[in-house]
Amino acid sequence: MATTEAYELYYWPGIQGRGEPIRLAFEETGTPYVDVTRKPEAEGGGAAAIMRFIKGDAPGMIPLAPPFLRHGDLVVAQTANVLAYLAPRLGLVPDDEPSRLRANQLMLTIMDLIVEAHDVHHPIAPGLYYDDQKDEAMRTAPLFLRERMPKFLGYFERLLSRDGHLVSPALSYVDLAAFQVIEGLRYAFPKSMAAFEPRVPLLTALHEHVAARPRVAAYLASARRVRFNERGIFRNYPELDSAPDPEMRF
Repeated sequence: MATTEAYELYYWPGIQGRGEPIRLAFEETGTPYVDVTRKPEAEGGGAAAIMRFIKGDAPGMIPLAPPFLRHGDLVVAQTANVLAYLAPRLGLVPDDEPSRLRANQLMLTIMDLIVEAHDVHHPIAPGLYYDDQKDEAMRTAPLFLRERMPKFLGYFERLLSRDGHLVSPALSYVDLAAFQVIEGLRYAFPKSMAAFEPRVPLLTALHEHVAARPRVAAYLASARRVRFNERGIFRNYPELDSAPDPEMRF
């Protein structure tokens, strides 16, 4: 859909969350966008801006939850779906259909990992406080760190080892999302990631490559990059970050 309208991103203020892979796509490409909820409510920002859409009081498709993007008359929700829409317009995916399908498949896999990482500290229900489910989180964390995290990261390492890239030799939105996942896991589980990363050297190198991109580096150092905190998806609860486990399954 051709339009000169601004890209408007809607996500909860104060956290990176599922909106961050979308921000990284904008920042890497130098694409102007409006992070709507970071504006004052008096100027149409804040969480109230999101609720207008969720309640159906704004035009366009009604999203279940953020993140969602408004571009002209179009409203697109779900991180992977938003990026599938944006990437061809921002030059972050090849033109051919097999590459686009591959990118979407990998992005959906990354989102699965993000959900599992979140559910480590909220294994029962997102509506409960962490302290209300801490015992269950203490049981969940070792399983995630020993089995699930290595399964996902090992998969991406195998792709890099076989193909030399995740989607294509050119930087893609999947590379940016993989960078974000490594950043988040390092914040949430620093001991476990330090122990595991030597087993995924290509994925670690991809992370460093993305971090060194001039626009990404500038963004990471700016006030636009919300810092990780204990209200987001990746949370640092030291009691959940077990000592390095020799039984981590690749």
